[in-house]
Amino acid sequence: MPEHVLAAGYSTTGWVVGYTIGIIVVLVVVALVVPILLLARSIGNEATKINDALTDAVHNTATIIIGGLQRGRARLGG
Repeated sequence: MPEHVLAAGYSTTGWVVGYTIGIIVVLVVVALVVPILLLARSIGNEATKINDALTDAVHNTATIIIGGLQRGRARLGG
């Protein structure tokens, strides 16, 4: 009698196929999620650099605008 047939006459082939399909599905999901997580990590690391650059740009822009306003006021005699 084959190994996959139990003494009561029930086959375990369905369970084996089900577990195999389940494991394959889990591996496919992991294979798809891991690159997404790595990309998200990379974006997160770059976001800090981008935010710092934008903060510097805001400061530099404000400095230039204030300097222009002060020059304009001085020319107008204020």
